[in-house]
Amino acid sequence: MTEIRFTGVGHRFGERTVLAGVDLVLTERRIGVVGGNGSGKSTLARMINGLVLPSTGTVTVDGLSTARKGRDVRRRVGFVFTDPDNQIVMPTVAEDVAFSLRRHRLPDPEVRRRVTEVLDRFDLAGHADHPAHQLSGGQKQLLALAAVLVTDPDVLVADEPTTLLDARNARRVAALLAELPQQVVLVTHHLHLLSGFDRVVVVDGGRVVADADPATALAAYDRVLADPAGPAIP
Repeated sequence: MTEIRFTGVGHRFGERTVLAGVDLVLTERRIGVVGGNGSGKSTLARMINGLVLPSTGTVTVDGLSTARKGRDVRRRVGFVFTDPDNQIVMPTVAEDVAFSLRRHRLPDPEVRRRVTEVLDRFDLAGHADHPAHQLSGGQKQLLALAAVLVTDPDVLVADEPTTLLDARNARRVAALLAELPQQVVLVTHHLHLLSGFDRVVVVDGGRVVADADPATALAAYDRVLADPAGPAIP
């Protein structure tokens, strides 16, 4: 598995500190990240592929600094947003998936092969020429996943990918994530999705407050939720 390492990581948005003192080494195949709104969990997740850079400390992926080797890191780490409309950029479904391969400089036949294969995998082949933004919410999230996975990343980071979906589509996306060969880091409020995960990290008040197997970590998260004051970043 890929080694994702946070060393003394902190981050500020203007005057607001959103992460402080984060030290983690993530090597497991399935890792969950949980925390309340504003806890810093999404910022932590976005640091893994360099969407957000630390204000202090370093984040590395198999030794590659996200700050200095961001392009190389993003070739290895794919990211799926909560709202798929944030990452659908091309007019049609097939074009959107193909767009993800633009930096790989592949021959056209190889691009077509990969696009066809991934659309079949996600049951989107019948929509290849359809306008991407006219898909249903569930289909858009499947398209977002397809557009990331067509590049065959080593790691997939998914930031609450089921939050905007109905129960049926949420189950479908969760099932797809569970069967992926890639290492997965899943940020979620849907705690049942973490059953069978190897590790869960709990973030509260910008700090990692628990880091253990799912049962232990989620019990700690229950205690965090029961404390209305919570920790504050000094």
